[in-house]
Amino acid sequence: MLKLLNTNQIKSRSFLKFKSVTRILASMSTTSGLIEQSIRDKLVKILSPSHIEIINESYMHNVPKNSETHFKVLVVSNKFKDITLIKRHRLVNDILKEELQNGVHALSIMAKTPEQWESSNKVIESSPNCRGGFGK
Repeated sequence: MLKLLNTNQIKSRSFLKFKSVTRILASMSTTSGLIEQSIRDKLVKILSPSHIEIINESYMHNVPKNSETHFKVLVVSNKFKDITLIKRHRLVNDILKEELQNGVHALSIMAKTPEQWESSNKVIESSPNCRGGFGK
């Protein structure tokens, strides 16, 4: 079953520590920003994931409210079988080339096979705090 995660309304990084996303998904709105939806649509169309989560982390950075500039994606797909991690990342970056050239400043990628996802702890670690772009 494909589980889609909308994070447009997430304001707390502590959410990312939940092991079971299903309960939280039921209570969330299904609306997302245009860029987030474009990312989701392209990854679903090309990779046919069994599980996908797209997390808009823009709120953690010094950008205007409701920005879509910083994302973390988790994609679980059979299409990653026998592909090295670097090639998986290159594939996702290539699929999202237009978004990366037009406003998406940062993209963190977790690309797993279904077997890797099932044997994992299914926890998406929270990203580090923004350091202002200058390492401060």
